[in-house]
Amino acid sequence: MSHSNHPASDTPAETDAPEVAPAEDPVSAAPARKRPKPGERRIQILQTLAAMLEQPGAERITTAALAAKLDVSEAALYRHFASKAQMFEGLIEFIESSVFTLVNQISERESDAAVQVRKVLTVLLQFGEKNPGMVRVMVGDALVFENDRLLTRMNQFFDRIESQLRQSLRATAEAAGSATPTVDANAQASVLTAFAVGRLQRYARSGFKRSPTEHLDAALNLLVA
Repeated sequence: MSHSNHPASDTPAETDAPEVAPAEDPVSAAPARKRPKPGERRIQILQTLAAMLEQPGAERITTAALAAKLDVSEAALYRHFASKAQMFEGLIEFIESSVFTLVNQISERESDAAVQVRKVLTVLLQFGEKNPGMVRVMVGDALVFENDRLLTRMNQFFDRIESQLRQSLRATAEAAGSATPTVDANAQASVLTAFAVGRLQRYARSGFKRSPTEHLDAALNLLVA
């Protein structure tokens, strides 16, 4: 994980969007023990938390387990984050920044509203596929025992996705001559957002075996005119 967005996916070349590399385990990647700079340690902590979330039964991770994985004391963690909730907020910020950077690029570059919808859903699901630990955060499994504001913030993330889809779908409905373009767009955006969330939940709850992008083109052909 890094704070810069790396290029999105290798699946649809049409996404034209940067890909976010899967979080790597900084412990195994580090060649030698040397004291990292404060900013580097923060990233290291978040990378390790994301990597631990990829493991079976990792819905609840203690700060003691995280500190042990990093080979530091719990007190060392709290020098960089005031609480475990703040660590999860760091992961959510990464999800928001990564996905909405791509979504904004799609809005700017793609004039066809139906294509916008397909690409937004594609980059969302591809991000989840490439960052499985983050998916546990996105669908709330990793947040059940944490501060309620984290779940609220993650719900707001999907509200923003739905809002983006609604804008594009309204333009599509208007172009198709719908008498009720707003109603049509609201209903379809809700269905498509639920589809994406369902795909991500199934991915997490299958132990990351059921890819969120499987048969995606065929599914989108059914859901998006």
